[in-house]
Amino acid sequence: MELPRRARGDELLKPGELLGLRQRLRSIARRHDLTTVIACAFDRRTRMLPFIYADKRMAPAGVRAIGAAMVDCGFNKTRIVLQQWNRHFRPSRMRLDGRIPDIFMVSSMQIHSAQCEALIRDACRIDPVHRPLIIAGGPKTIYEPWDVFSGDPLDPWGVDIAVTGEEFVLLSLLEVLLSIRADDESLRTTFIRARNSGILDDIPGLVYARTDREGVAEELVDTGIQRLLGDLDELPHPVLGYQLLEPPSRKATLGPQPLPASRIRRYSPIASLVLTLGCKFACPYCPIPAYNQRQYRVKSGQRVAAEMARLGREYGLRYFFGADDNFFNNEQRTLEILETLSRAEMDGVPIRKKVRWGTEVTVHDTLKLKEHLPLARHAGIRALWLGVEDMTATLVKKGQSVDKTTAAFRLLQKHGISPMPMMMHHDTQPLVTPGWLYPIRRWGRHRPENVAAGPRTGRRMPEKRQRTATSGTEPGRYMPVPECYGLLNQARLLRQAGAISLQVLMITPATGSKQYAEAFTSGLAYESVAGRRVEPYMLDANYVVASQHSQPWRKQFNILAAYLYFYNPLRFLFALLRPKSKLYLADALMQLAGMCGLAQTIRRTLGWAVRLMRGNIRRKTTVPASPIPMRSADGGVAAHALPGTPRAGYVQLPANPSLERAAD
Repeated sequence: MELPRRARGDELLKPGELLGLRQRLRSIARRHDLTTVIACAFDRRTRMLPFIYADKRMAPAGVRAIGAAMVDCGFNKTRIVLQQWNRHFRPSRMRLDGRIPDIFMVSSMQIHSAQCEALIRDACRIDPVHRPLIIAGGPKTIYEPWDVFSGDPLDPWGVDIAVTGEEFVLLSLLEVLLSIRADDESLRTTFIRARNSGILDDIPGLVYARTDREGVAEELVDTGIQRLLGDLDELPHPVLGYQLLEPPSRKATLGPQPLPASRIRRYSPIASLVLTLGCKFACPYCPIPAYNQRQYRVKSGQRVAAEMARLGREYGLRYFFGADDNFFNNEQRTLEILETLSRAEMDGVPIRKKVRWGTEVTVHDTLKLKEHLPLARHAGIRALWLGVEDMTATLVKKGQSVDKTTAAFRLLQKHGISPMPMMMHHDTQPLVTPGWLYPIRRWGRHRPENVAAGPRTGRRMPEKRQRTATSGTEPGRYMPVPECYGLLNQARLLRQAGAISLQVLMITPATGSKQYAEAFTSGLAYESVAGRRVEPYMLDANYVVASQHSQPWRKQFNILAAYLYFYNPLRFLFALLRPKSKLYLADALMQLAGMCGLAQTIRRTLGWAVRLMRGNIRRKTTVPASPIPMRSADGGVAAHALPGTPRAGYVQLPANPSLERAAD
């Protein structure tokens, strides 16, 4: 179920609104000596392909952006703790500037929910008199804010408030709180006064609890969907976030100083940057378009160049990853960024000679911009991650096909840009289809006599395969569909076309997507397998946790087989002798990283595959909605509530026909 859309014309902030808010906070920050700790939750059980390297070697952009916003507004006593680097960190023992922080923030993805809850629970152990204001944010909270609250009187814990938006929402909250804060009053006490008076209801993008008991939410108040920042140039500079990182440590406490600038490149050699946000495609499994309110937001090329130059100058960072949804989404805006970067300089040297970067695009838009690929290479792009999903467009259609995908990959390789495909495996896709070891042309050209007869045999093809073979083909062209439907077939073609990496994930219900609620009501999603419950960390699409296949264990082994086919010692040797990439040793290095990641993937998912073979699968039939009643600020339906969420003032009856008739 997608996030609802704001009224037309009211999706974006007015130009300069974030700049004005930042300026107002700077003027009052000096009167409030606030200390803040921002924690990024991380579950180490998610360490496998395709995230095995970037998860620890690229400091997340989200928490850095929040930290940069705090420092930019004058709250310099801020520290960012990454659980990737500080797995033993305990909020109950944190001290910053010699005292318990005024604010403790937790950011989390859905797959890291268990660690997010553990951090919040530990923070709640602090005596309420000295407890900081606890705020939750990040992708998990944006779509499922109720999960950071507790409605169980026997198990009191939870955050004070959840932010379901971006920097503007958090800074607006701080402005309201600081405007009414009394001298020597804790910020949490100020928040409780503000919550009870209702003055927070005018800030879209918040969820807070109404309660008479500490740590127990009786109902949740949802202030609505946030307004989005349209001009990303108004964001604080990302360089500010890097100076707040907590050094890697095995201690439960914070260090006396943040990570020195000279060591940032060692621990985070790849820098993630927000360049554009939004995508024109509306894939039913993807929450991105609805989150962005069907808007496309960008930074200017001048701002992007300035960020790369400053990060390179101050921290020695040379490798960047654009946190884009589809960088090629808008041709005009894309070209403006590329042309600026191709002309920009850093210390008198063209920035393209010092910077290497990559981002995410689609096959359709890559071919649309094929004439500008030399410009992209000239601007410093060395790798592009393409959402191929399924080359035959059986799963989803985004303008891709077998011919278009291979053409796009060969064009990228021709211009010195490494294509990095991202694939999705699904129930109807087999591991391999006949003839996969042979070139496509062995099927013969598209003539009636060749369609009726199988490859190199006199037997007729089945009628169903004839329809598949002839669909989408033209006279005189080879027939790719029968050979390219299998997962290994597509992996082979992508490798031949120049791919140096491969990402294969099982299609899984994503919160905030069109298909999310249906995946549960239709019985697609699993609750448990062979007695083991599906846990949040297993929702990273590496595990088969939603399938109607009669033998789902085959899907699990198919993913491993595809990775093993693509990453193996023999291919590593070929990569040394005849690399697919024009970048020096890039192909061989990706093979090494892939084999290391594959070892972890096998170790973590093999047991699950065995459980799938044993069967005894229990399926979910209801959407995982909030057990706590939710309402909007004016008493209506909460914007973030999923079907089945109880309403305040209403009694939620069990789904029993006899009870429903009795209630009537």
